[in-house]
Amino acid sequence: MIPLRDSIPTVRTPVVRNALVAICAVVFLLQFVGGDDLTFRLGLVPARLSHADASGGLEVSGRWFGRSGRVHIDAALVPDWLTLVTCTFLHGGWLHILGNMWFLWIFGDNVEDRFGRAPFLLFYLGCGTAASLAHYLANPESPMPTIGASGAIAGVMGAYMLLYPHSRVLTLIPIGFFLMDAVLPAPLFLGFWFVLQLVQGTVDAGLGGGVAWWAHIGGFAVGAAVAALLRLADRLRPQPPSVELLRRRRGRPPWGGPAR
Repeated sequence: MIPLRDSIPTVRTPVVRNALVAICAVVFLLQFVGGDDLTFRLGLVPARLSHADASGGLEVSGRWFGRSGRVHIDAALVPDWLTLVTCTFLHGGWLHILGNMWFLWIFGDNVEDRFGRAPFLLFYLGCGTAASLAHYLANPESPMPTIGASGAIAGVMGAYMLLYPHSRVLTLIPIGFFLMDAVLPAPLFLGFWFVLQLVQGTVDAGLGGGVAWWAHIGGFAVGAAVAALLRLADRLRPQPPSVELLRRRRGRPPWGGPAR
């Protein structure tokens, strides 16, 4: 399912969200210059983190994309623990970065509205780090570099689900060769996404697939938990007045048409 827009208007310009999208785009362009070397040396390689004393790199046996063998892992360009963060600014291809940045664009502005700019940046980086740790704990000896902002963005999605339970998401749903649009409650859209990650992560366990499912799961869970704690402590910015209007209109989306 592809989100096209949500029903929550933005009160302030989402400076941090826009900056994160721009930074990821610049880093992605730099990857064309650095190539795979940049991916390995700034991405999270769990085996390298497990053997942080191997300053000159290491040779390990591993399984990735269904194949087994030995691979040499170069030392990171930054301290090994910092790759938990640097990996979130790298991407593996155009579809990877476009998909991630689109989800951040749809859901990030409203979460930034409630958190405030500086707290949102810390929250985003924290969720990305937590997601990387979740992937590391699930695959501590993997030689495969892990890259992508999806774990951090999963945290944003988890927070969005907690903060805007009455939101609606205009969604594009591919069905075979056809495309259907539907207006879905945000908890349904995001809850389905989270369940899908759990199922895929469980099925893929030990198979060495190319998606860091447990990073998505960890990021989403941490994001939802942080949002719940901040709401409980009354440390969030007020909701936009229009959110109450949406609640009274029972979720009728601002782009027109009946509520569904």
